Amino acid sequence: MDKSAWEKRASELKPESRMYINGSFVDAVSGKTFDDISPRDQRVIAKIAAGDTEDVNRAVKAALTSFESGVWSEMNPRDKKAIMLKWADLIREHQEELALLETLDVGKPISDSMNVDVMGAARTVQWYGEAIDKTYDEIAPAPRNALAMITREPLGVIGAVVPWNYPMIIASWKVAPALAMGNSVVLKPAEQSSLSALLLARLATEAGLPDGVFNVVTGLGPEAGQALARHNDVAKLAFTGSGPTGRKMLQYAAESNMKQVALELGGKSPQVVLDDVKDLDACASSIAWGIYYNAGQTCNAGSRVIVQGNKLKEELYGKLTEFLKTFPVGDCLDPSTYMGPIVSTQQRDRVNSYLDMVGKDGENFIFGGEKATGDSNLIQPTLIGGVKHDSVLSQEEIFGPVLVAIDATDDADALAKANGTSYGLAASVWSGNVARAHNFARKLRAGTVWVNTFDMSDVITPFGGFKGSGSGRDKSLHALDNYSALKTTWVDLN
Repeated sequence: MDKSAWEKRASELKPESRMYINGSFVDAVSGKTFDDISPRDQRVIAKIAAGDTEDVNRAVKAALTSFESGVWSEMNPRDKKAIMLKWADLIREHQEELALLETLDVGKPISDSMNVDVMGAARTVQWYGEAIDKTYDEIAPAPRNALAMITREPLGVIGAVVPWNYPMIIASWKVAPALAMGNSVVLKPAEQSSLSALLLARLATEAGLPDGVFNVVTGLGPEAGQALARHNDVAKLAFTGSGPTGRKMLQYAAESNMKQVALELGGKSPQVVLDDVKDLDACASSIAWGIYYNAGQTCNAGSRVIVQGNKLKEELYGKLTEFLKTFPVGDCLDPSTYMGPIVSTQQRDRVNSYLDMVGKDGENFIFGGEKATGDSNLIQPTLIGGVKHDSVLSQEEIFGPVLVAIDATDDADALAKANGTSYGLAASVWSGNVARAHNFARKLRAGTVWVNTFDMSDVITPFGGFKGSGSGRDKSLHALDNYSALKTTWVDLN
C-alpha cells in the first residue's frame, strides 16, 4: 500500500482498547481510561482501559486458575505446539492490522512494522512452538538401585512488563518461551503501546490457547506495573525498561514473595573502529543503521562511535554525512520513510535536553542537532563530535537518534572507553585483521558483540547484558530455562 492508503486505514481505525482477561475484553474495574496519543500527529487513537491493583488481581487469578487446572501446563506437548503454530500463522494473517497499530502507537515507519516487528513476533512464536516437543529432560548417573530424574517444571504465573520501543517483538520474546514451558502469563504493555498486545492476545485465543493462559492488563506503570511486580501469586517477573524502574522491580520482588526477576535495562553500546578497518563504506552504513534505526529508540543502539586515528575519523564522519543524505526522515505512514518520530513529546523533550548540552564542554554538531518543537516529534539524525569519555553525553542512555563521537589513541584506550560505562548490553568492533578483532571482542564486556557488522540478530541467539544492563537472557533455547525450574525426582529401585 502507498501512503494515502495507509492514511485512509488509519483514519478509519477503531482499535480494541479494553484489557484482555480470561479470554475476554473487559473494562477496568474503576472504569478509568487514559489517552493513547500517536506521535505522528498528536491525535488520540483510543482511550485505553487504565488497569490498577484490582484488575491485576483479576488477571493473576485467571492465570493461576488456568495453570493449576492443567488445561495448558499439562496439555500434550504436540497439542500445545499446534496451538502456538496456529497463533504464529494468525499473526502473519493480521500483518497489516498489527503493523498499523504499532506504527500509530509508537511512530516507527510502517515498512519496519510490517517487515520487522510483525514478522519477528510471528517467527518467535513459531520458533518456541516448534521447540515444545523437542525439549528433553534428563536422567542423572545415579547408582543402579535408583532412578534420578531431572525435569524442567513450569514456574506458574509469569508477569511480563515490556517497553514501547518494540512492543510486539519484546512481548513475544517473553510470552512465547513462557508459554512453551507451560506457564500462564499476565502481560503489562507500556502505556504508550497497548494496542498490538491486545490484538496478539485475541489471536492467541482464536488459535486455541485456553482462557486465562494469556492475559493483558493495560495501565500506567505506578498502578498496574507495580501491582503486578508486587503480586504474591506471580512466580517470576520479566522486565525490559529503564535502570531506575528495574531497580524498583527488584525492590518490589523483595518486598513481596521473593519472585524471580529477569531484567534488560538498556545500554550505551560502543561501535569501535580500529585503524585497520578495510571497508569504510560498509562501516559507515552499519554505524548509521545501528543508531538511527527506530529513531535511536533501541536498547542496544550503537550510540557511541569510538574511532582510532584522526585521519580515519575525518573520512568516516564524511561518509556518515553522505550516507544520511539517502536516509529519509518523515511521516511514519510513508513506506519510503526510514526513520519516524520520537514516541512521545515527553521523550522528545528528554532528547532535546541532551542536545542543549552540546558546546558546553567543547562538543560540536557534525550534522543534525536541530531540536523538535510544537506538534512535531521528528528529531533529525545527529552526530556530536569532540565528546569526552566521562561526560554525560557519553555515559547516559539518550534513547534518541543521537550518536556521540569519542577519540581513541590505541587498542587499549579504545577498549577502556568501550567498557567504561555502567552498561554492557552490546558492542561492535571493526577491523581488517580477524585475529585483532577477535582478541578485542573477547575483552568487550557485553552480552552481544558484533565483528565488522552491527545489530545482526535472530531468535536463535540469546539477548541480554552485563553490569547495569541487567540479568537474564531473552531469545534462544536458553530462555526456556528462564521460565522453568529444575526438579529432581529420586526413585529407590530396591
